[in-house]
Amino acid sequence: MSELVDKPRGIREGEELDLEPLAAYLREHIDEIGGHAELSIEQFPSGHSNLTYLVRAGGRGYVLRRPPFGSKVKTEHDMGREYRILSKLHAVYPLAPEPLVYCEDGSVLGAKFYVMRRIEGIILRKKLPPGLSMSPEQMRRLDETLIDNLAVLHGLDYAQAGLGDLGKPAGYIERQVTGWTKRYHASQTDQIDSVDRVAKWLAETMPAESGAALIHNDYKLDNVVLDPADPMCIIGVLDWEMSTLGDPLMDLGTSLSYWVQADDGDVFQQVSMGPTMVPGSMTRRELADRYAEKTGRDVSNIQWFYCFGLFKTVAVLQQIYYRYKQGLTKDERFAPLILLVGMLCDRAVESIEKNSI
Repeated sequence: MSELVDKPRGIREGEELDLEPLAAYLREHIDEIGGHAELSIEQFPSGHSNLTYLVRAGGRGYVLRRPPFGSKVKTEHDMGREYRILSKLHAVYPLAPEPLVYCEDGSVLGAKFYVMRRIEGIILRKKLPPGLSMSPEQMRRLDETLIDNLAVLHGLDYAQAGLGDLGKPAGYIERQVTGWTKRYHASQTDQIDSVDRVAKWLAETMPAESGAALIHNDYKLDNVVLDPADPMCIIGVLDWEMSTLGDPLMDLGTSLSYWVQADDGDVFQQVSMGPTMVPGSMTRRELADRYAEKTGRDVSNIQWFYCFGLFKTVAVLQQIYYRYKQGLTKDERFAPLILLVGMLCDRAVESIEKNSI
């Protein structure tokens, strides 16, 4: 199934990297590349936040991560923090990529960046790729593996791994509601009434903290890498930029907010972030129950966390749309994101009114 391995493409206009200083830096700081290896750069086309490139050198592949050009929110694109997390996490959780070098010198690429070893495999996005067929039994097995792995992550001893200073779990829920509401308003471009309604509901109905864990904060199908020889097996988990210490149910709620199921309305199905509606796929409720079974955690109030996950995604999309609206990126994928902002908050309002996920 090598033809199904996730592949890069050409670099988008305005997001080019200067190859000459990058090549010199990598030859000096990554021993296995060697002093005379020829380097080439391509870009992975997906993702809406940090930019991801494939650097080929000496027959090997490396992944370079840097902040988006023109980003307004610097704290959410902290390359040093992401590098430090992976440096400690990879040793105890091998599914996290192995980082190789972090560059603080802005003269190399005009921004801080880091390079990690590539995890080469299948990444499922909106639909199953041509050439990959999954039976209902296989889809369910994949979904179970996905949620079981989240449970494993939440069970890690983060203090023993050296990540005890990654965040402040106490008060995490309140800070998240307040923080994401402020971020939305700081990047607001349109008046969308449902956004204000959901923000108010979240603030007024905040649950008590359920505990603390290392959380990914963006855990979904297109952030995991599957084994080409066995697509039901996860061999990598990507995009750790928002990981921190906090309530694990916030992480689960975010994952559920990405999950579009077969009985969702046609409009919501159009914005699916993965093949989560094909026969055999689990529902959001089944995923939550599976998580509860594996962790012993109480998920009876998971609807609040699900709605928060939708709201957080709304705020992230609004920030991205703001950059596009201000002309700070020319990526035309971002033009319709404002429609998605309203659509996701409408979904949250529906969940609130029906008291269900």
